Amino acid sequence: MGPTVVITGGNRGIGLATAEEFARRDHRVVVVARNPAAAGEAARLGADLVAGDLSTLKGVRAVAEALAGTCPRLDVLVHNAGIWPSARRLTEDGFEESFAVNHLAPFLLNHLLEDRLSRVVQVTAGLYGTGQVDLARTPAGADFSPLRTYANTKLCNLALMPLWAERWRSRGITIDAVHPGVIRTGLGDRSGLAGVLLRAAKRLWKAPADGAAPVVRLALDRAGTGRYFDVDRELPLASVAADPARAGELWAQAAELTGVA
Repeated sequence: MGPTVVITGGNRGIGLATAEEFARRDHRVVVVARNPAAAGEAARLGADLVAGDLSTLKGVRAVAEALAGTCPRLDVLVHNAGIWPSARRLTEDGFEESFAVNHLAPFLLNHLLEDRLSRVVQVTAGLYGTGQVDLARTPAGADFSPLRTYANTKLCNLALMPLWAERWRSRGITIDAVHPGVIRTGLGDRSGLAGVLLRAAKRLWKAPADGAAPVVRLALDRAGTGRYFDVDRELPLASVAADPARAGELWAQAAELTGVA
């Protein structure tokens, strides 16, 4: 069996298509998914399943423990799990759900697994540049918006990527981020008229396999670290994500909220 690839949210959409491609390349694939029903898809691929809830700190720690038990090494960790909520929902820890899944979960997993990491790929969204993070309000969704909250959480997460790159540079661990394009998945699905219009628009969007291609390419590319790609094109981070002082504040807050040293 080849290198081990762990994919969060690997049971559907871009995550599943990424898992399928790595399985085709004879990598060992480990799928992290909230729903145990994903075991069927994992088995079809010959992949292992780690079931866990990345919306809670307890759930993230349980996933990390399970991965540490089944993966002596993680050649590639793909942070793909993400949600785009239509309404404000709080987790048992008191965080807005997408802030917990899109931002705190990858941050905590990186900390808990860094002694066995080699390569990390963060799946992000080009909308991050429209984010407007309020350190006091965003964590609990006091500034919730069905349109902007997703961008806010992706901005929080992406702003820390250069700090991870610097932290890991001497250890040989690399990290890059990629916006895979506008892809036809269940992300952001809505009910009512808005949902009908969105589903109609998605018919024109690219298939999950198209979104998986830049993720796989970047996972296999160790030529650099701390880079951001829009599909296959490397771009500098937008100024809103490239402020070191702001990134430091976001890091300190995430460390405090997740309880890491």
